[in-house]
Amino acid sequence: MYAHFGEGYAESFASDHVMSELGGRTVRQALEAGWEAKDVWRVVCETQGVSALLR
Repeated sequence: MYAHFGEGYAESFASDHVMSELGGRTVRQALEAGWEAKDVWRVVCETQGVSALLR
């Protein structure tokens, strides 16, 4: 996420942005709940319009 969003925004997004696709969790909460990092990144990419080339 740092590479795509920059460190500051990535930290804020991971901690503060709740996504229904992650079961109403933030990125951090989803990872702590046992989600695979690649699955969380896939959700972030799909919801935030990250280019398929960067996935």
